[in-house]
Amino acid sequence: MKPQDIVFGIILGTFLALKNPLLFAWTGLLMLSISLPLFALHIFFTAERLTWYAAAFFLFFILFSFTPSHKVK
Repeated sequence: MKPQDIVFGIILGTFLALKNPLLFAWTGLLMLSISLPLFALHIFFTAERLTWYAAAFFLFFILFSFTPSHKVK
């Protein structure tokens, strides 16, 4: 397990505890924007891993967006 995997797990766990879908979406976009220069520099392993992380963040964004909130009016 690489350090980036550990950081991903910590961030994902924190965001799961907060349950804010926008955090997942923005972090996914951030991961993609970081991976683009890495692909240009031919650092493929890290860039590919960041795209997988972005996909995971987008998946959790979709899951949390479609679950109904339990707000009492």
